[in-house]
Amino acid sequence: MSWRGWIVLIFSLWLIVASLIPGIVGSKGANIADFLIVGVVLLIAGIFMLGTSKVAGWIELLLGIWLIIAAFIPGITGSKGAALANGLVVGIIALILAFFDRKKQEEK
Repeated sequence: MSWRGWIVLIFSLWLIVASLIPGIVGSKGANIADFLIVGVVLLIAGIFMLGTSKVAGWIELLLGIWLIIAAFIPGITGSKGAALANGLVVGIIALILAFFDRKKQEEK
């Protein structure tokens, strides 16, 4: 069992819950959909990361990059600073965990 997988699971659940909190996402449908879709895909990747999946780390890396980019797209985040911060923090954590996962895969 990978500790990285558990952390990804926790943050993916947070993205799903955060998409339902109006104080974070506001009324932007794109932001709600973004957090929900990325949260569900990260949840699935996190489940696979508990094992030894190589693909899950790449998916996590791409979603982390997307969360960081999407945080700066006004059509997605709107004017909510909380949505910007949430996307950045979870995106950066996803990137860090993806790099740890890639490093662990290379050591094998």
